[in-house]
Amino acid sequence: MIPILILAAGGSTRMRGADKLLQDVGGVPLLRRQVQRATATGHPVFVALPDPSHPRVPAIDGLDVTKLFIPESAEGMSGTMRGAVTQLPGTGAFMILLGDLIDIGAADMQAIFAAHVAHPDHLIWRGATATGKPGHPIIFDGSLRPAFGDISGDGGGEALVRPLVQQTHLTRFSDDRARYDLDTPEDWARWRRKNPT
Repeated sequence: MIPILILAAGGSTRMRGADKLLQDVGGVPLLRRQVQRATATGHPVFVALPDPSHPRVPAIDGLDVTKLFIPESAEGMSGTMRGAVTQLPGTGAFMILLGDLIDIGAADMQAIFAAHVAHPDHLIWRGATATGKPGHPIIFDGSLRPAFGDISGDGGGEALVRPLVQQTHLTRFSDDRARYDLDTPEDWARWRRKNPT
């Protein structure tokens, strides 16, 4: 089974004091909903978190996940990925998913798992927008694991994936959900106007 790593250790700095991953979505925090969608795939789920005392930790209590605490998350996305990937089990591939991609569902993750099986001659398999812009979820071949030890800055894995464009398989979704995140209070206000509960 391919493990799913949900990145949930960021500072949510653009929310001006609020936490985007704890925003209410359908009666539960966004992070809990994202984890529930990931566990629905049947694959093992790991969640990268800043530390055991963070308010996000109880948001996923009771779910069948492994919590990973990442001190390096203070450095940004790259620190989170560098610290979390080393803690994943040594499988032949692993999936990474941003915790704030609100419209990514279990079926989208399954589509990337299917692409990994159907196109084994690649090293990266990832979701994309309807127009072909690469996004999430992303499966990395296990051979790329050591490269995560060298990433730095807040660009995440882009420096790693950029040279591997020719070895990346894109699965286009019907809209922009592969890249659609909610980073600011204004983003959330717009989303709630379109998605009243």
